[in-house]
Amino acid sequence: MVALITGCAARPSFPTEAPPRAETCPAGVPEGARCLRGQDSADAHYLIVVPANWSGVLVVHAHGGPTLGPPRRTRADEDIARWAITVREGHAWAGSVFRQGGFAVTTAAEDTERVRRIFIDHVAMPRRTLLHGQSWGAMVATRAAERFPRSWDGILLTSGVVAGPATYDFRLDLRAIYQYLCGNHPRLDEPQYPLAIGLPAGAKMSASDLARRADECLGTGQPAAKRTAEQAGKLRTVVDVLQIPESSVVGHLNWGTFTLRDVVEKNGDTSPFGNDTVRYAGSRDDVALNAGVPRFRAEPAARARFAADVDHAGRFAVPVLNAHGIGDATVFVEGTDTLRQRMVAAGNGDRLVQVFIDSREHSYWGDAYYPPLFDALLEWVEKGRKPTPPGIAARCRAPGGTSASECRFVPDYRPRPLASRVYPR
Repeated sequence: MVALITGCAARPSFPTEAPPRAETCPAGVPEGARCLRGQDSADAHYLIVVPANWSGVLVVHAHGGPTLGPPRRTRADEDIARWAITVREGHAWAGSVFRQGGFAVTTAAEDTERVRRIFIDHVAMPRRTLLHGQSWGAMVATRAAERFPRSWDGILLTSGVVAGPATYDFRLDLRAIYQYLCGNHPRLDEPQYPLAIGLPAGAKMSASDLARRADECLGTGQPAAKRTAEQAGKLRTVVDVLQIPESSVVGHLNWGTFTLRDVVEKNGDTSPFGNDTVRYAGSRDDVALNAGVPRFRAEPAARARFAADVDHAGRFAVPVLNAHGIGDATVFVEGTDTLRQRMVAAGNGDRLVQVFIDSREHSYWGDAYYPPLFDALLEWVEKGRKPTPPGIAARCRAPGGTSASECRFVPDYRPRPLASRVYPR
């Protein structure tokens, strides 16, 4: 039986955990570090890495995703390889793989808290504990920060989903506009279903099947010069109406298909997404577009359950440092304005500093960016010196101490509201 989203569940009681096992470190871990592995009492795999010259700081990492299907133990290996800069800076790193695959945020937040407790009980008591949420992991981190407010001294959110469920509304917009233009997902001779469920239960479509259909209609799998005029025109409509680059269309279409199905399955087979009140703009014929696009109404109870699992209210008890690439086409930078608004409304505006980077990269900006973020957050936590965007930019240096041309912080950038990028509903 598929578990329902359980955002309203009572705070769990955490049993005593078995100690982790010492194991050979995975590839990418700095030399001399000590690696510990285990599977917690909720069956979530985890990895702990302690550098030879430990700073006394523990960084608990909430990874991006969500990854569909059963959790893989090796996910932690991939994460530490990408975030080895944390260990090179002298900080211990702990990351849970999360017990439940797919879109389950509250349980992932619990797993994140659990690995923190394992570190304290079986490794050492850190002098400071930072919570780092990356991409979808920022959604996990904001949930963990509000659910376990005494566990963290500071929070770092990078490329993060920080605007709650509204972050994902445009993926249904994409499905609806795509179907209006292409009519091949599903095809007319295939069983029909409401697009707001992603895919019906038991559907056998694969990501490669979907990519072929997108290429058939939009020419996404070929150079622009080889697209037909019809393909190019339809692709231009998608890009102009949804304000996304051509290169991201298939990725977002995947999310609006497979991940949306996962959300719906975990939500009692009802969809929290709808577009019945949206009026699209930016095409050559908006009247025809709005008349022809298929419409769906979010089920109110489903939307409430989804929000209860994934959303936050900006009630964070510690300093929050939020960094985002301005050109990020996976998680829009405009979502960071929602984080600011919510923290201000909760009376926590002074606990937030936001910095922005001239980058289209989503997953990792480069080794030069993260040390100044960790250093600024720690100085804020330990000495009460609230950082400024210009000050963080000035800290950025290439490995080795020389000035780095890739340090493209933009200190005076201010994001627009999310409603300027994702149609409100």
